[in-house]
Amino acid sequence: MENFEDMFAVPKSTTDGALTVTQLNEYIKAKIDADGFLSRVMVKGEISNFTNHYKTGHFYFTVKDEGSLIKAVMFRSAASKLNFVPENGMKVLVRGRVSAFVRDGQYQLYCDGMEPDGIGALYFAFEQLKKKLAAEGLFDEARKKPLPKIPTRIGVITSPTGAAIRDIINILGRRFPYAKVILYPALVQGAEAAPSLIAGMQYFNAQRNVDVIIIGRGGGSIEDLWAFNSEELARTVAASAIPTISAVGHETDFTICDFVADRRAPTPSAAAELAVPETHELMHKIDNIIGRMSLLISKRIEGGRQILNFYSTQGVFAHPERMFEERKMQLLMLGQRLDGAVGNKLIQERHRLSERTAKLEALSPLGILSRGYSVATNESGKVIASVADAKEGEHFSLRLRDGTMQATVDSLVRNGE
Repeated sequence: MENFEDMFAVPKSTTDGALTVTQLNEYIKAKIDADGFLSRVMVKGEISNFTNHYKTGHFYFTVKDEGSLIKAVMFRSAASKLNFVPENGMKVLVRGRVSAFVRDGQYQLYCDGMEPDGIGALYFAFEQLKKKLAAEGLFDEARKKPLPKIPTRIGVITSPTGAAIRDIINILGRRFPYAKVILYPALVQGAEAAPSLIAGMQYFNAQRNVDVIIIGRGGGSIEDLWAFNSEELARTVAASAIPTISAVGHETDFTICDFVADRRAPTPSAAAELAVPETHELMHKIDNIIGRMSLLISKRIEGGRQILNFYSTQGVFAHPERMFEERKMQLLMLGQRLDGAVGNKLIQERHRLSERTAKLEALSPLGILSRGYSVATNESGKVIASVADAKEGEHFSLRLRDGTMQATVDSLVRNGE
């Protein structure tokens, strides 16, 4: 501990130069940091106690083997560059430096790089995302849409200068020249490729100007094809309302995009063949359909003709006059029923009329007159119902059963006088 007091400026005290805990830990940290070997190490082990601190983006974990362990931390700046998410039990190779954490008095490994031990980081990230999306059901056949039988507009998302678009146009022109090709030029490699491909999917789904979409590129290494392993692209393809064919790489190359698309083609040329029918084959099918329809129509007509011939020799079709005879009998029966109904109705009405006539006659003043009564009216025709309605010397008329008499009031005598 030569020059120790100068390093930490330990004050003289009655404790004969005793160190504080902080001073001791700082000294140990300085020793470790001064060791060139510990400033850049690669450690092989298994991850345990892994914690992803989502708020800060830091990873905290332990690296262990059969005999020992060391605490480790990977700060956000390094963690954000990983293509996979570490997991407990994963065997890894980590790069970094060893230093001490003064507060806790522990040394630990500060990691700035990590990769799976025995497997490439990209391949591990691919398998990790594949497992995740499969668990969500994005690869299920039940959710995939069927391709249109005869599409007339084909959307293609790929590089405008690559071999893929040339192959697609050639195949479509040969198999089904009636289809229109709409190209969305996109990047297919590099950091900006995934957003470019996503923009293409969003464009066609927003415009709804195509019947089917082909998204892809030619083959390449896993690094070249990595844009098609983007989780955001996979979710965009899975959510597409337009059927999508993924055509990425050669026959042995698979990407996440292949698994979520409605159909997967091993090459762009194969995707074009899947997208449209072959013209001659289609015409042959149409001819077969027309032939079958003609045959069915002929059979239907012949069947109808046989039925018509059968019924034309039966019943009223053979003897139409019988139909009129039956109708004549029905009319006669209806006429008889109508005559009977009318006669009954007349009898009923006559009876009702007689009853009402008798009632009217019973109430008629003329009927009363016929029994010897009379009605007196003054010169204005008003009925004289009381002696108060007449005056002495006044002329009046007296209506009898068979005529009228003219008379003069000689005197007026009231009842009781």
